Amino acid sequence: MATGDQLKSLIRSHYSDQSERFYTLALQVAAYEAKLGHVALAHDIKQILDTERKKNGPQIIPFPQDLKGLVLTEEPEVLLSSLVIPESLFERIHLLVHEYRQQEKLKAYGLSNRRKMLLIGPPGTGKTMTARALARELHLNLNTIQVDRLVTKFMGETSAKLRQIFDLMQQISGVYLFDEFDAIGGERSLDNDVGEMRRVLNAFLQFIEQDTSDSIIIAATNNPRLLDQALIRRFDDVLYYNTPTAEERKHLTENVLNTFKGSDLIWNDILSESEGLSHAEIDIACRDSIKIAILNDTNKVNHDLLMKTIQNRQNARKGMKGES
Repeated sequence: MATGDQLKSLIRSHYSDQSERFYTLALQVAAYEAKLGHVALAHDIKQILDTERKKNGPQIIPFPQDLKGLVLTEEPEVLLSSLVIPESLFERIHLLVHEYRQQEKLKAYGLSNRRKMLLIGPPGTGKTMTARALARELHLNLNTIQVDRLVTKFMGETSAKLRQIFDLMQQISGVYLFDEFDAIGGERSLDNDVGEMRRVLNAFLQFIEQDTSDSIIIAATNNPRLLDQALIRRFDDVLYYNTPTAEERKHLTENVLNTFKGSDLIWNDILSESEGLSHAEIDIACRDSIKIAILNDTNKVNHDLLMKTIQNRQNARKGMKGES
């Protein structure tokens, strides 16, 4: 049977009218029963949940009118196993998942589960995909805050919207992603900083420190040098992402090509040519090669074709940098 902590959490979520939290906990009970070998019971629980969810639909966040367009909500289908990242990052992500699922046990000892993460790294290295995979793994919606649209020129308006977003975190559990976070998390001592942005950052620091919701808060940035150092201690964990290693590039390429992978691929050449590309750029190169293969009625990506699409991505990168 389910653990005592799980049963107590289910009851609390039911009587506090947290339907999404109840759904997540019930799925965790089903997974626990399946691990114990109670496959039929786990199947029945999932079937009941799926039937009710189809009948009622997932809970939609009631965004205030002035937040519409600033927060994008989705139900991701990205699996944790599809992430191509170093094992050290996997371990810390799995730790967050484990603590989230065992939060009642931690609360019994006066401890909180980790749920505030800062992701740092170049564009296309897997930060947003990590947020999607976490939401999928925890059976939560992903709510992406459009930070560039959040910041306005009117004094006090940005801080007021931030407060509304943190209020929503308290009301409805989910994964909340602040992308391009340096737009509001910039160093307060920078000479070109304005008073309003200092107030916004101070407000964010206050809100995140006082937040006691069950939501997962993720901030992602490509420019860690711009971040205020006071932010670091507000997060439970800071994860650094880099462009993929040769081994990771091979793994990612094989994952994307899958059944379209030709038998003549020369990996030394491919890994040499793809050096410096991000996860996203390699993904695009592989998908471009698949589309060409399909349109040419070959349905197999050969070595020359893959090298060409990878070279195209490298040329695009050099063009962005103004290199010849």
